[in-house]
Amino acid sequence: MNLRGRNKITPEFNMSSMTDIVFLLLIFFMIASTLTKQLDTIEVKLPQAKGKTENRSSITVSINKDNRFYIDDKTVSKSKLKAQLLSTLGKSDSRVIILRAEKNVPIEEVVFVMSIANQNSIKVVLAVDSQ
Repeated sequence: MNLRGRNKITPEFNMSSMTDIVFLLLIFFMIASTLTKQLDTIEVKLPQAKGKTENRSSITVSINKDNRFYIDDKTVSKSKLKAQLLSTLGKSDSRVIILRAEKNVPIEEVVFVMSIANQNSIKVVLAVDSQ
């Protein structure tokens, strides 16, 4: 005689609710990471290249289409750029600047900033828009 019941309990775990939560967290962090861009920079149209440069601990030197120089979000004249840049960097260990030059800026202006960095052993990262 068979006395077993028809309803068997299966010890399986349903993963669908856990995957829903993981996907929601993934979407949240993807949206949150796009909103945390550096807000204290000058809006310039960067040239396009493969790759992306972004380092939040560095100082940003921006050159807009009117050949105005900015250190982070402060306007600096070309003649005072070297002194202001060196005082901003100070004696920190990570002497890195991000150079954000607009697409139509003459190459002489970019070379001017790069020569200041080269003379003072400062690393330069050229910012571009990803393709």
